[in-house]
Amino acid sequence: MATAMPRSFLQVAATEEAAPPLRVVQIEGLVILKIIKHCKDHSPSLVTGQLLGLDVGSVLEVTNCFPFPMREEDEEVEADGANYQLEMMRCLREVNVDNNTVGWYQSTLLGSFQTVELIETFMNYQENIRRCVCIIYDPSRSDQGVLALKALKLSDSFMELYRSNNFTGEKLREKNLSWVDIFEEIPIKVSNSALISAFMTELEPDTPVTQCDYDRLQLSTSSLLERNTEFLIECMDDLSLEQQKFQFYYRSLSRQQAQQQAWLQKRRAENMSRKAAGEEPLPEEDPANPIFKPLPEPSRLESFLITNQISNYCNQINGVSGQSFNRLYLMKALHEN
Repeated sequence: MATAMPRSFLQVAATEEAAPPLRVVQIEGLVILKIIKHCKDHSPSLVTGQLLGLDVGSVLEVTNCFPFPMREEDEEVEADGANYQLEMMRCLREVNVDNNTVGWYQSTLLGSFQTVELIETFMNYQENIRRCVCIIYDPSRSDQGVLALKALKLSDSFMELYRSNNFTGEKLREKNLSWVDIFEEIPIKVSNSALISAFMTELEPDTPVTQCDYDRLQLSTSSLLERNTEFLIECMDDLSLEQQKFQFYYRSLSRQQAQQQAWLQKRRAENMSRKAAGEEPLPEEDPANPIFKPLPEPSRLESFLITNQISNYCNQINGVSGQSFNRLYLMKALHEN
């Protein structure tokens, strides 16, 4: 019978690096309640907090969280915030609570979270944490009867491109990267202990219909649609400005190419004259000439994020409108009966 050979440290490290991809974010119900309370208490201000838990195989378990202090621009306040996080994690470790950072959560307003700041925060977390997620909670949408909670992470291909800081059209085509490939949404699974599940069962009301059930039949969704449409118009204006930058770049590039051709024809004609006179021809390229200096292509990252945001607003408008039509048809059927 053959005995298994002991593995070296490098083999163990290589095995750990080949971890399975993240499939599910498992969040305890108490953590979700903490996130909802923190975000609603400070709404419409945007707040953030730390997620703590364990990374087990393809499942990221979120077992605890704590809020961050309100952000300020003062450097001393930012330093105090960092010290606060370290002190909180030290206190949690002393009482034997999971204190491993697995990401952070933040609130948003009508899904307007796809910004460069979010990407930079992801990259900062990725320097120390191989797999981390951001939990996005939208209190404004949750008021409409929808638990607007989602877990996001950056795609590996986008992170590789972001590190190179090269978002030109040629590089994006080479990597086959589009605006839908920036973020990956990870499914969320809510986990509760057996005692909590039994307690929640006892708390269920005897009457099957409550006031909350009647509130779902409200036909007024004009305020939510109006705000989504306003944000959508703002994003369209921003996208138009980004397109103007690219139009200006391509006009400048076309103008430069025309100047290069004209200079090249003039230099070739001059070289023909020099050859006829028995002189050495001049080089057909002059690096010192400004017309041969390559023009920097604008980054497409901002336009990708804006396009992502537009898609998000369109999906929200579509969802709200569909629910409104369902309610209208339901009320029509009730009136006919």
